[in-house]
Formats: sequence, structure tokens, C-alpha cells
Amino acid sequence: MSSLADGLALSSCWCSARHEDGYAMVEEMVELGFKRIELSHGIRIALVPGILKAVEEKLVEVSSVHNFCPLPPSAWQAAPNLFEPASTDKRERVLWQRYTEQTLDFAVKVGAPKIVMHSGSAWFFFGSAEAKFERWLSAQKRERIEAELAKLQGEDAEATELVEVNEFELETELYASAAFKQRRDRTLRRIKGASKKNLRFLNESYAAIMPYAQERGLQLGLENREGLEELPLDAAFPEFMEALEDATTFGYWHDTGHAQLKHRLGLLDHRAHLEAMAPRLVGFHLHDVSEGGRDHRVPGTGTIDFKMVAEFIRPEHTLVLELSPSLSRDQVRASRDYLLETLT
Repeated sequence: MSSLADGLALSSCWCSARHEDGYAMVEEMVELGFKRIELSHGIRIALVPGILKAVEEKLVEVSSVHNFCPLPPSAWQAAPNLFEPASTDKRERVLWQRYTEQTLDFAVKVGAPKIVMHSGSAWFFFGSAEAKFERWLSAQKRERIEAELAKLQGEDAEATELVEVNEFELETELYASAAFKQRRDRTLRRIKGASKKNLRFLNESYAAIMPYAQERGLQLGLENREGLEELPLDAAFPEFMEALEDATTFGYWHDTGHAQLKHRLGLLDHRAHLEAMAPRLVGFHLHDVSEGGRDHRVPGTGTIDFKMVAEFIRPEHTLVLELSPSLSRDQVRASRDYLLETLT
């Protein structure tokens, strides 16, 4: 218990947007019982002096930073995908490398050994396959809700109160339907075909940044993502990581919420994905997903089996609680308490 209590970090994504002083931000996180924090991708330049002071005074330990950190000058709020390493535009890849190197230098300053990385996405000239799928999915949900409402109101025509439907059950039925699976799989095939050129550029970008990370003794954790078009595609993640042979520099960072959202859509099996990625695991973003599909919720209140997740956690892994800014201080404490009880 004490080891986990000392090691569990809180991501600054919960509170960085409302702070003007980095020292005050760190103080708030420490007051909630955290000895370690992750500096996320919403750290503005104005917060840096206070953060450096807090680290110098040993007020807190920084477990990890999330690329880009601090934010590039052109960004005023969290922008981890501002520049993508898989972009077909060479100028964008150059900017990605420049600001990634800035992140790595900042990690050294704050003593963080690991960097959480996004790996870009597939690109479509004639419109996003994911966006088309999302529009179709929204229309299907709306039709099913309207049909269920009409059915319930018809069964009780004299009801004066608004009839409500169980949207979670309707979504479950939709995701199990042949029409959904056919549309989903066709979308994935389009994305896979479009991603080939982007994967080549992604590999080149990681090869370019590797020496910079190696010289500084840093480890890059490639995060699984929630978007269908984001790379690497989940089914190809093990193969992609295997091609990055330097396991000391390149590891896998598991986001429980992102994996659960895709588990719900039948895009992966959460446990099976963790089993496949276990040899390269270096860290976790821990948060729950509600029945309605909202992530970054309080662990233990949603649909994720954290006992299952705990089976894959090892002492050398970095554990970060990544919560929505909409959650209260009490909810942050409840999240910490639940994880300390469940993950041991």
C-alpha cells in the first residue's frame, strides 16, 4: 500500500488550465495526497518557473511529462496533436521534432524519466473515414432512441411524465448488430489503407528523435489512442512496437479509458490487448469510462474492470491518475483511495 501510495501520480490535466502560477498548481496537487505528478500537455510557459521552483525545493517528484510540454508558443491550451510525427507535410514533422526535443529537455530539467507520446494519424484527402462513420453512428443511435420512445409512449398513451429510454442498452444492441459491424469494419479497412504512407513518416520521425532521447536517458511511452484514425492502429500495435527494437527508449503507454472505449465498440478486447502489449508496458493513464461513454471519470464508477488491469501492473510501471478538470477535489481523493485499494 505504502509503495503504491508513494508512486501513484496525478496528471496536471486536472487543474493546469485554472492556474496562473505553477507553484500553486503543484501545491494543490500535493495537498490532495500525491507525492508524484505528471506534467501534461496543457502546461503553459507561464507555469514553468513555479514548477521548476517546486521541483528544486523537492515539494514533488515528476513521474512523467506528456508531449508537448511546455506548450509551443502558438498554443494557449492543451494541444498534443498540434504537430504530428506521421504527417505527410515535412514542415509539420520538423516542428514536431523541434517541440518534442523541447519536451525532452524539459523532462531532464524536472527529473522525469518518461515521456508520453501521441503518434499522429492517418490522413484522407477526400474527408475523414472516421468522421463519416461517426455521422452514421449518430444517426443510427438517434433512430433507435426515437423508435424506442415511440414504442414506450404507445404502450402507455395516458402517461403524463416524460418517458425515458435506456440509451446504454440501445447502444449495446446497436454495437452487436450486423449493420454496425459491417460499417465499422469497412471504415477500419479504409483507415488501414490510408495509413500506409503516414506509418512510413512516423517511423522516420521516431528514428530521428531516438538519439536525442537516448543521450538523455529518457524513455518514450507510445500511448494507445481513442480515435479510430490515430496511429498505430490497435491491431498493429504489437508489430509496430517490435519494429522499434530499442525497448529501453520506446515503450508502450496504456490508457485504460481509451482502450475501454474501443472495447465497447468491438475494436479490441481490453484484456487481450494488454496481454499482447505487456512485454513493452512502461506506464498507465488510469481513469474510468461511464456507461454513456465519457472518459476521465472517477475509477470504480464506470465500466472498466480495474482488478483485471491490476494483473498487468508491475513495480517498474509509472501509474498516473488522469482525470477531467470537471471533477471535484473530493472526487480526486475518491479516485486515489479506490486505486490504492484496488490495485494492491
